[in-house]
Formats: sequence, structure tokens, C-alpha cells
Amino acid sequence: MFRTIILSFATFFATIGPVDLAAIFAALTPYHAAGERRLLAVRAVSIASGILFFFAFGGMTLLGWLGISLAALRISGGILLLVLAISMVFGRNGGELRSSEKETMEAMQKKDIAVFPLAMPLIAGPASTGAAVLLMAGAKGHPLEQFAVIVGMMAVLCVTLLLFMAASGVQRVLGVTGLHVISRMAGLLLAALAVQFMLDGIGESGVL
Repeated sequence: MFRTIILSFATFFATIGPVDLAAIFAALTPYHAAGERRLLAVRAVSIASGILFFFAFGGMTLLGWLGISLAALRISGGILLLVLAISMVFGRNGGELRSSEKETMEAMQKKDIAVFPLAMPLIAGPASTGAAVLLMAGAKGHPLEQFAVIVGMMAVLCVTLLLFMAASGVQRVLGVTGLHVISRMAGLLLAALAVQFMLDGIGESGVL
């Protein structure tokens, strides 16, 4: 169970990227008062939590309706996570895995950015929602293992909320270099997890 919590925490920490998001949050809220920032942070993380919970507990049912096998999800999810990991390691922005430049500009012109782009696609994006489905599927219906996955996920969401609350300080203390170092370390770990997802999927598919 403890191993599952660590795996879940590491996976969600890499796919959500709380430290990077804290810097983005600070950039999106330069003219907001402290109280407004706190409210935005709580709303964004709460909405993202609901989305991730939906995919964690309803993702397999949705896949069943669509006729998508777990092996296919493992392979496709692994590819998606690997693309994100490569972007993180080489210092790129992850392309479509985050909001686009036009979407970010649109968000900056809106007063309420809690739903878009904070909750989705920044916190609950394709990579993190896919990870939620894959990790819960890996628990194989075992209640304790599923609980461990949720504990790891909620721990990362709590870290994200705390960093949002202290976004300006985080950006100032770590600086650009510090943010890049943390992002690249998380990217290396995520790359290994992504390859493991793909190997598991290929094994389940019966191709080899």
C-alpha cells in the first residue's frame, strides 16, 4: 500500500507539476488581491479534484462504453506521458498537454480563471486524468490499493493548493533555474513510469 501511495504521488506530481503551476498561477494573477488569489486557488483545485475523481472512479466504465481495452489505454497513456516527460526534461512547455498561447491570453483577459485554464487543462489535463484511470486500473479493484492511489492524488492536490497560496514567494525563492531543475527531475521519473505503462500494455495485449 505504501509503495502505491509513493507511486501515485510521484505520478501525479509529475503530470500535474505543482511547482510549475505555481509560477503560472502567479503570472495569471498579477493584479488580483490576496483574498481573490486564495479564492481562485481553492476553486481551481476543488474543481480539478472533482474532474480527477470522476476519471479515477468512472474512467473504466467510460472506456467500456467506448469499447477501449485497458491494454490500449496503457499504451496510449504511456505514449502521452512520455511526450510530456520528454518536454519536461528538455525544458519545453509540453505543447497541447497544457493550454495554448491563445488560450492563455484569453484566460488572462477573464476575471474568473478558476475553471479555465487553472482547473482544466492545467491541473486536470490529459496526462493527469489519464494517470488517474491507469493507476486505478492498476489497483485491480482492491479497496486498499485504490485508497492508496487516492491518497497520493489528494496529497499532490494539497501541495498544489499550498503552492498556489504562496505562488509569488515560490517563484521568487526558486527562480527560473530552480523551477527548471525540479521540472526536469520530475520529467526523468515520469519517463520511466511512461515506459512501464507501455510495457504493461503491450504485455496485456498479447502481441508479445
